[in-house]
Amino acid sequence: MIRIICLTDVGLQLARRLQNALIANKAKSVDVCFKPNSFSETVQSFFQQGDRLIFICATGIVMRTLAPVIQDKLKDPAVLVLDEMGKFVIPLLSGHEGGANEFARQVSELLENQLVITTANSYLKPVYVVGMGCERNCPEAVLQTLLDECLLKAGLTFDDISAICSIDIKADEVGLMALAKSLHKPFLTFDANALGEMEARLSTKSDYIFKTVGVYGVAESAALYQAQQITNNSSELLLNKHKNKQATCAIARSYAQ
Repeated sequence: MIRIICLTDVGLQLARRLQNALIANKAKSVDVCFKPNSFSETVQSFFQQGDRLIFICATGIVMRTLAPVIQDKLKDPAVLVLDEMGKFVIPLLSGHEGGANEFARQVSELLENQLVITTANSYLKPVYVVGMGCERNCPEAVLQTLLDECLLKAGLTFDDISAICSIDIKADEVGLMALAKSLHKPFLTFDANALGEMEARLSTKSDYIFKTVGVYGVAESAALYQAQQITNNSSELLLNKHKNKQATCAIARSYAQ
């Protein structure tokens, strides 16, 4: 869910324009909140349930309101701030890990305004890689649904992704091969020794997975490894491992010069 929160009539006009633009750009659910009752409690509730938030107001109001519920950059949802005239968009929280920088870029393109990114590496070109693991013979549709959910959480589209990756024992996994083919993306796999190099960057480690395939996490390791291979720079997790009953998915990012 995307929530656009505004406090003035001028801000409401911009909020409606942005809402229509996001929906036209295939955003699934966009809600405009004009002068919400119990402002702090309402906004904090949105934040804690993981909604992406776009504020049309002063940054100070946003920070004072969200300060009590901010956890860390790996858990908090993306938060953007716009001025009332719509001239600038600022990714305020979770710029890298929560996808706020990329989300702000999309908003900036829709409104044709100035993107203001203050986090490191904003002058470099980001490269995004999807890592996936799954049970044997997992259907393509199950994989597609999980990937759709993860891209939405990260604020990305299929066009942003450079490859879909996994461990080498999945090189013949029909569902993964079919998914990559249908999206016109390369499907790449790597052995456990290569993926083991990413161990220190994993968000979680599974002893069961390690005993089974030799790495502590397939999806995160594969995404991190390939992103680093593309740029020859260090990689990081943009979206930690998400899973359903049959598959896992993670998204990594690196920066190219």
